[in-house]
Amino acid sequence: MPTVFLALAVVGGMAGALPSSAAASDRASIPDSKPSWATPQAKVADAAPASKLTFRVYLKLRDQAGAEAAARAVSDPSSSAFRHYLTTDQVRAAYAPERRTVDAVRGWLGSAGITVGSVPANNQYVEATGTVDQVQHVFGVNLAKYDVKGAKLRAADRNLSVPATLAPQVLGVVGVDQALNLLKPSHVTSNDTTTKANEGKATTKPTIAPPPDGLRNSTQCSSYWGEKVDTTDPTYGGGFPSPLNYSPCGYQPAQIRSVYGLDQAVNWGFDGRGTTVAIIDAFASPTIYEDASQYAARHDAAHPLRKEQFNQLVFPETDPTQEDACGASGWYGEETLDVEAVHATAPGANILYVGGSDCQDLSLDKALNEVVSKNLAQIVSNSYGNQGEDVPADEVNAFSSIAQQAALEGIGVYFSSGDNGDEVSTIGTASPDFSASSPWVTAVGGTSLGIGKDGKRVFETGWETGRSVLSGGVYTPSAPGAYQYGSGGGTSRLFPEPFYQKGVVPDALAAKNQTGTNRGRVVPDISMLGDPNTGFLVGETQTFPAPEGVHYDEYRIGGTSLSSPLFAGMMAVSDQFTHFRHGFINPWLYKVTSHTPAITDVQHVSQADVRVDFVNGLDATGGLRTTVRSFDYPGLAISTARGYDDVTGLGTPNGFWFLALS
Repeated sequence: MPTVFLALAVVGGMAGALPSSAAASDRASIPDSKPSWATPQAKVADAAPASKLTFRVYLKLRDQAGAEAAARAVSDPSSSAFRHYLTTDQVRAAYAPERRTVDAVRGWLGSAGITVGSVPANNQYVEATGTVDQVQHVFGVNLAKYDVKGAKLRAADRNLSVPATLAPQVLGVVGVDQALNLLKPSHVTSNDTTTKANEGKATTKPTIAPPPDGLRNSTQCSSYWGEKVDTTDPTYGGGFPSPLNYSPCGYQPAQIRSVYGLDQAVNWGFDGRGTTVAIIDAFASPTIYEDASQYAARHDAAHPLRKEQFNQLVFPETDPTQEDACGASGWYGEETLDVEAVHATAPGANILYVGGSDCQDLSLDKALNEVVSKNLAQIVSNSYGNQGEDVPADEVNAFSSIAQQAALEGIGVYFSSGDNGDEVSTIGTASPDFSASSPWVTAVGGTSLGIGKDGKRVFETGWETGRSVLSGGVYTPSAPGAYQYGSGGGTSRLFPEPFYQKGVVPDALAAKNQTGTNRGRVVPDISMLGDPNTGFLVGETQTFPAPEGVHYDEYRIGGTSLSSPLFAGMMAVSDQFTHFRHGFINPWLYKVTSHTPAITDVQHVSQADVRVDFVNGLDATGGLRTTVRSFDYPGLAISTARGYDDVTGLGTPNGFWFLALS
């Protein structure tokens, strides 16, 4: 399967450490290592010379073509090598960069006065920290601040360069620019908001930051779809049902297992036991286990989250003296949701929480590589992403290398598809989000879901939300409202159509955003509940105004950051059910399960609900706000349709049918 690897010019063989002052003729440029937005017109200031930054020099695999071919072979049901995964030792022996390459890079950086940090077990990169002045010198650039969509981000004024003798082994450099600072967790809360290196070794100590501000649902919500109906407000119109149901307060674990056909499997002991699901986010809530344990005790008492089921590897928080270090507490809700969602669909699975040192891909890729390089889990859920695909080639290359190694080892990597629909409202053009658009991951989209009193599906459709506010007896704007948010999807401009999507994904979708006869990777691959208006109840320690203070409470949450861990949990059950790792499942999904009862096709449904929210997010003292949320909003560049579509992918997994076809 072709991937995007922007190769450096091959200038010569390996050599020892070179001084950073090597002549220009002895250096090689790293293509596309300067962000496109770093233009003279956007420059606002030079970077402070004494400011520190941490970056990573990623190294090429020894046999990139061989690694890619082997990763495809072990993942493809039509291959004789299908599911004959490699051990971590075998991957290192066959493909990892050589130690002499690592030593040469370390020597080169050290000779420039840069502090050289960690090297992971698979020799994937060399991490280092230096001042802006040192980094400018070693890469032959000038660093400045540029105005990018209202943010002031650091970048180089030209492509980075490295000694010519090192260039053939360098995959890219990540962290010199700040193109990834806009990365966000893919969750939406009940008030409609989205939200030191220790030589690089993870610890078991969570970061300490104050809990986030408290949130609560209003009492005007339902425990299941249709429990409470709005008979007092005006008719919404637009062909939607009348009267409308009040939104659910947040579905609970048993309801999720029931609607997706997992309840019987769990009751028979197929609950994910013996498997490990890794969850990767930034930072770590200090109360994450206590919150998830209390949540399970309250809402899923037959399936407690036992202490021995939960472990953490947390990289120490980025040194706050480093330029533009970001805070931790904004990610706490994401982390708690991920743990509680995995436990909801796989209550017997082990959970490994891995917390990056900050909220940039630089740190999150490091956390992912920690799992892959040591084979710490067979399933990895990632609930974050970039807005669109305007991502430096260095980051794309580095991530692709890690994801391919995961496939070689039989590790399934799952990514939320995003919460901004087609991204037109945020970046001005239709695009899926990276890293979900990578052909080496499974992109999980979101749905809007009605679960009835009996735990069965009343409806399920694509999550794309329209919003109308009730004021003076009138809904503004009228049905279907104004687009607010929804499941990410679309056709990649970065990645060509992978082999497994050919013949399944409609040609009209694969041809979007392309030129000539080219075809692109289409996102997502599969979907589960994501809409916060039919969302999941989550429990978390929060900070409330005096006299309440800090304590545990609950609220409704959603986003594709709910979809991804729910599906990761289902795959843990499937791994236990079949007694083998599924690994990278996309070829299997498209070749074996599509067009079968294993996948429930998600189609358009004309449906909406009424939400009543506290204006202040806490109680009625600040007033109430009534809105209607319409489902599967029309008019985007992506849409829900019969068969494969670019909002919900192939559809949603269907219980025992899905497990049986594994």
